[in-house]
Amino acid sequence: MINTTIKPFSATAFKQGEFVEITEADVIDFTFVCPTELEDLASKYEELQKMGVEVFSVSTDTHFCHKAWHDTSEAIGTINYYMVGDQTATITNNFGVLREGQGLADRATFLIDPEGVIQAMEITAEGIGRDADDLMRKIKAAQYVAAHP
Repeated sequence: MINTTIKPFSATAFKQGEFVEITEADVIDFTFVCPTELEDLASKYEELQKMGVEVFSVSTDTHFCHKAWHDTSEAIGTINYYMVGDQTATITNNFGVLREGQGLADRATFLIDPEGVIQAMEITAEGIGRDADDLMRKIKAAQYVAAHP
């Protein structure tokens, strides 16, 4: 999957109080979701934006579920990045993280460059969390490599 171009998709996301349509052209970086990881990313979102990075959290829930979660959870309510509903499993299938027969996605992070090429990926078991600081380190490394071919 590394060094491959992301496949086409379209989905509805919830971001800052609104539903928005997104496609693969909008995606630079995204992560499949876990509440504590989402909150960790939310605390780094402004810094990520300054680095030129956009974050898309993706789950097989609907965008309506994301809005309800955002409206009722103090932690999730801090999120200002895209929360993408993938109830058709198109995105999770495209990225190879759909659990067949379960309708659920593995926890995964994909770092995608501005040309739509996957530069890094991390897939973990449910009990193993991901860290926003480590993601930022990987982004800085990918940006450095891209700027110094």
